[in-house]
Amino acid sequence: MIITQDNQAQLAWEKMDQLLPCIVQNAVSGKVLMQGYMNPEALAHTLQSGHVTFFSRSKQRLWTKGETSGHTLDLVQISADCDNDSLLALVNPNGPTCHTGTESCWFNGAAADYTFMADLEQLLAERKQADPESSYTAKLYSKGIKRIAQKVGEEGVETALAATVHDLDELKNESADLLYHLMVLLQASNLSISDVVEILRQRHSGK
Repeated sequence: MIITQDNQAQLAWEKMDQLLPCIVQNAVSGKVLMQGYMNPEALAHTLQSGHVTFFSRSKQRLWTKGETSGHTLDLVQISADCDNDSLLALVNPNGPTCHTGTESCWFNGAAADYTFMADLEQLLAERKQADPESSYTAKLYSKGIKRIAQKVGEEGVETALAATVHDLDELKNESADLLYHLMVLLQASNLSISDVVEILRQRHSGK
């Protein structure tokens, strides 16, 4: 159930002693950022302000994430599980979430495949302003859209050829090259994987 100001009373507040666990997840990468707890007031404040707010069990008061650091969590959507006793908040974070300065409170585990792709996209975006001599990516940006697009075309052909001769190892390698150069082309065009995913979502919903 997607939570709104009109249906938050339907949550299992009494069952959970007025305190629901809330998992916070990056809306783009899918990375789990942190867990906190919300009482009815914290949830209402989150929905009203657009910034994720918890009830601090140690301070016994409402606590908006980033109220001192400035690293707030902009709410995209918040939903409840099938029992209405646990919350999932999709957010766009403004800086690191963990008090240690890391992006996530879970920073020792391996990243999921699609999370890695989001991390790579962020790295590629940062390289747009880098010295062309500092990396291959920065050098690609310096050569402009036409050259980047040419590389996408070349890698696309090489990927297709690897598939036609059933060279699976080469197909994997060429596919990696194709995805990388496509992500660079999107960044050079001020677009992102999310823009492409949105098109796929629209097409899927239309079927």
